[in-house]
Amino acid sequence: MIKIKNLSGDFWGGTAAMLVALPSAIAYGVSIYAPIGGHYSAYGAIAGILGVATIGIVVALMGGTSKLISAPSAPAAAVLSAFALEYMSRGINADSIFILLMVVALLAGIFQILFGVIGLGRLIKYMPFPVVSGYLSGVGLYIVASQMPKFLGVPNGLHFFQSVQNPLLWQWQSISIGLVTMIAMLFADKIFRLVPAVISALSIGVGTYFLLTLIDPTLLEANNRFIIGALGGSEGVDFTQLFMRRFEGVSNLPWEIFATLFFPALTLAALLSIDTLKTCVILDSITHSFHNPNKELIAQGSSNIASAIIGGMPGSGTMGATMVNLSSGASTNVSSLIEGVMAIIAFLVLGNFIAWIPVSALAGILIIIGLRMIDKHSIELLRSSKTALDFFIIVAVAITALSISLISAAGVGLFLAIVLYMAQQIRTSVIYNHTDGLDVYSKIARSKEELALLHDKESCFSVYELHGSLFFGTANQLYSILQEDLANKKYIIMDLKRVQTVDLTAAHILLQIKDILHEKGGYLVLCRLPHKLPTGDDLENYFNHVGLLKHLSPIKAFDDLDDAIEWTENIIIKDGLIKKEDEQLLNLEEFDIFKGRNQDTLEEIQNLVESRFVKKGETIYHEGDSTGEIFLIRRGSVRIMLPFANRKSVHLTTVGQNNFFGEFSFLHGSPHYTNAIAGTDTDLYMITSEAFEKFSSLHKKASFHFMQSLAKVLAERLKLARTELGAEYDV
Repeated sequence: MIKIKNLSGDFWGGTAAMLVALPSAIAYGVSIYAPIGGHYSAYGAIAGILGVATIGIVVALMGGTSKLISAPSAPAAAVLSAFALEYMSRGINADSIFILLMVVALLAGIFQILFGVIGLGRLIKYMPFPVVSGYLSGVGLYIVASQMPKFLGVPNGLHFFQSVQNPLLWQWQSISIGLVTMIAMLFADKIFRLVPAVISALSIGVGTYFLLTLIDPTLLEANNRFIIGALGGSEGVDFTQLFMRRFEGVSNLPWEIFATLFFPALTLAALLSIDTLKTCVILDSITHSFHNPNKELIAQGSSNIASAIIGGMPGSGTMGATMVNLSSGASTNVSSLIEGVMAIIAFLVLGNFIAWIPVSALAGILIIIGLRMIDKHSIELLRSSKTALDFFIIVAVAITALSISLISAAGVGLFLAIVLYMAQQIRTSVIYNHTDGLDVYSKIARSKEELALLHDKESCFSVYELHGSLFFGTANQLYSILQEDLANKKYIIMDLKRVQTVDLTAAHILLQIKDILHEKGGYLVLCRLPHKLPTGDDLENYFNHVGLLKHLSPIKAFDDLDDAIEWTENIIIKDGLIKKEDEQLLNLEEFDIFKGRNQDTLEEIQNLVESRFVKKGETIYHEGDSTGEIFLIRRGSVRIMLPFANRKSVHLTTVGQNNFFGEFSFLHGSPHYTNAIAGTDTDLYMITSEAFEKFSSLHKKASFHFMQSLAKVLAERLKLARTELGAEYDV
């Protein structure tokens, strides 16, 4: 959709972008069609110009990214020139290759539209950097190799190695013009700062050609071997005839040949899409904008189809022209429309001048462009062993692109990138932390006897905190690490909070671990299963689906690590490590904090307490309740929870028989800051702060001993809390 906001800026931006894109497009077109021979070299210049015009106009009309300039590009030149050379080597005649080039470009545009429709645009930009770097480096090297025969002036049909090995065929005129053009391309930015380098270099190359006519007058002959030649009329290309012949030729092509065009077209579509989206990402970072990758691919595909139909070459979003467009004041995609229109005007005005452009000058420009595409900074990856493999991926992709094909290079690069990623994952331990039963306790307040027994039986369970990816590459690593514990322990707790992915192989390993523990009467205990992995999956649902958490399976799952540890401790006790009788109601004198008190004092305290019974799950008090009482547990257990407004409450501790809770409100006189919930049916003694104050005024010594006993228990709890925090934060 066209939006006119800044017509002046868009006009100058589009005009400047055309001046940058047009010489390169002519060079790309000539590089594709020149190997075919005959008048097709001149047609290549027309194809480049038509590509600039058509792509610029259609992309703008299709709502392409604002300020992006699209034009014939290096990837298109690399793929199509390689295609032309390959089919020439098969003995296919020039006219047929000419037709096939159009079909490949047409199919590539269709593929790009398909990429956009199915949403592939968002994935292409995530292609691994080593693959993209190697890909572009390979394209750059290919462009350099393909332009060397033109730079040296050798006859058509000779490849890179044939050209450099036959110095007797080199033409000093071509080499001289090419060298001057390359030098101008390298230094023009520093000398002619207001003129794009490619225009300065091309102008200097043409000037050098005409200077050489003073030495070699044959260079003044029209349509000689060193120039593009006439673009139209009786001496040049009959464009109308070629245009009609292409469509007649397509109708005569056998259907089998279309199958052979699939991979070249797919390669071209992928390269053009990557080149475009890479440019869009850089443009976004400069302008603080966001492009729509799928919409952009549809626009690019449509423009390449239109360009192929009218005889132009395909293209993509180009960095050089886009930067010139941006710096010249463009603000919308109207600049792309203007670029296309100005390309048509330039062709009509400068048609005769274009005929005299030296082929070696265009080759020199493309050689510099190709060299700049090579990622020279990647050599720095060799400085570290951690990135050396990335460098070899880049080299492997580039070599494959040169020796086999660009589509093979993409496949090799992706395969090697996946292998490298897997190797890194496999080298990374999936064990975030491992703790023996000796060093970890639940938040339930155990009796001294229970703690002593659990301390003696530390070999009964272990806690493993896992992280990263549990997949076929790391599953066996986990199994190997667990071998010793599987031989000696009945219970293994796995905390999966930090796990990001789990595949079927890892799930199968967990099933094996569960079966080994079950044979010894033990359990695999899982906790904190992520309900939303980075992939969007629910891990608990996945484990249910694969049968890991099926009914009556010797495996348990808990929401919290503390719940898992508490359950494991309880089952160890229940299984006979401690033979506990049913809890009996404690009388006042049986509480540890009242032991040693005389009978008269106990009778006085008995008058202070109130008895309460609370059913399992009932709330004893809520956060904010301000009655200021302390509770003594005669029988049962109570869970102390820290509530939060927008998320799940945190389990602080569980206190059982012969323990107390609510002491902070009792001592400080402030509201409770936690919730207290009965873990089982529970009997309580309750002492209010008001009643205790009355007792304290009459029995100072007894009240002092009570507070002293209270302080000792609190000190023990603080000591335990410090140990737990140390384990949590690894200090």
